Order: sequence, then structure tokens, then C-alpha cells
Amino acid sequence: MIIKPTVTDLLQIVDNRFELVIATAKRARELSSGEKALTDVKERSTVTLAANEIAEGKVKIEC
Repeated sequence: MIIKPTVTDLLQIVDNRFELVIATAKRARELSSGEKALTDVKERSTVTLAANEIAEGKVKIEC
């Protein structure tokens, strides 16, 4: 479960919930496949890592 950043925080960066879900899932899959995390946050969950990367602006979301 993602606690921080909140969905509300992330929706200030991403246009809508659907884009947020797709971008987070895609990045989480990349992290699960062995890609290096772009954030310094220490977290075991790839979904939370992906959300933090989006919140920090380290992942570009393309539609």
C-alpha cells in the first residue's frame, strides 16, 4: 500500500488516475526486472519506489 506520496500528491503531477496507474505499474515492472531505482528512498515495494520516482520527477510520463 502506498502511504507517501499520496495519490492526491501524485495527481498534481500526473493528469489523471489512469495515467498514474499505467506509469506506476510500468515503472514497477522495470524495477522488478532489475533496473536501478532512481530515488534514494529505502523501500522494498517496487510500486512505492515507482511512486516516489514519479513524485520526485525522476520518471517522465508520456501519453
